[in-house]
Amino acid sequence: MKTRAKLILDDGTQFCGWAFGTKKNVSGEVVFNTAMTGYPESLTDPSYAGQMLVMTYPLVGNYGVPTTETSENGLPQLMESERIHPTALIVADYSETYSHWNAKESLDTWLKRENVPAITGIDTRRLTMLLRERGVMMGKIVIEGIEDTIKPEAYGNVNWVEKVSCKDIITYQPVGERNHRVVLVDCGVKANIIRCLLKRGIEVVRVPWDYDFNQLDFDGLFLANGPGDPERCEKTVAHIRTFLHQEDVRPCMGICLGNQLLAKAAGAKTYKLKYGHRSHNQPVQRVGTTQCFITSQNHGYAVDASTLPSDWEPLFVNMNDGSNEGIRHKQNPWMSAQFHPEACSGPVDTEFLFDEFVKMLG
Repeated sequence: MKTRAKLILDDGTQFCGWAFGTKKNVSGEVVFNTAMTGYPESLTDPSYAGQMLVMTYPLVGNYGVPTTETSENGLPQLMESERIHPTALIVADYSETYSHWNAKESLDTWLKRENVPAITGIDTRRLTMLLRERGVMMGKIVIEGIEDTIKPEAYGNVNWVEKVSCKDIITYQPVGERNHRVVLVDCGVKANIIRCLLKRGIEVVRVPWDYDFNQLDFDGLFLANGPGDPERCEKTVAHIRTFLHQEDVRPCMGICLGNQLLAKAAGAKTYKLKYGHRSHNQPVQRVGTTQCFITSQNHGYAVDASTLPSDWEPLFVNMNDGSNEGIRHKQNPWMSAQFHPEACSGPVDTEFLFDEFVKMLG
């Protein structure tokens, strides 16, 4: 028997639908993703922590969910982390019947196992248009028969990075010869970032978001993606700033939140986008060239390129809204990308950035 559910936004707008997954009331910042596929990867992306994920593509669940098991190195085989991070999933049409060669279970079964609620049967087109017009806002899902006691806390008031970062140092060894050792600051890292480094012969030392990595012995620094407002990561920024001011200049690369944290350590400012970039089809241009790439993105904050110090410059720019998509230092081997070159899911146009980082390592 179907259970009715409501999505209630902060401005009072309500959307009525049906519950699936775990039946419980939850709240979160309501954001939308325009990708056609990749819901297992999106749901396990730590950058969605504290958010309610709206999939704009109508049909969701039709190819089920692959294995959630881990590989020998401790990384998930096909997911981007060990668990689901959004507080809820919002779709137009959930397909109860699934079919795919590597599917192990249904989306509904997985959500229930992870204790995550979802709602189907609502007009996600209307919801997305509303979020584009008014900007992302807090919301809550209320299940019929369950008392509504949810009082959403402002998304920006929580340090989501602290919630998703690893608690201890984890070292990953590449298969075959090790070329270099890189410290990866885990602000909510996607597993495929680590995979991309490992397959290039890099030993990855994964450290918590607030760990002072400058005391370690390493050849390069990697700043990972993650959720929330970069203003909440003052400790990380302080450690990065120390790294940038050392006499021993070593390469550094950042992705997504890592781009924002590198910019803040350099002295620039960040700001919140109206509704963010969450999709597989964001066009970015490499500054100073005619090169354009289609990229996978998931972020709600951006770097104010006009505040970059004189020894830094934009590396990429978003061709839809002109926002910053990466920075680089004019002399030293430090660069970052606001998009996701590791994709997973999404286009792999920009995976070559990992090769550029390896070249900088020497």
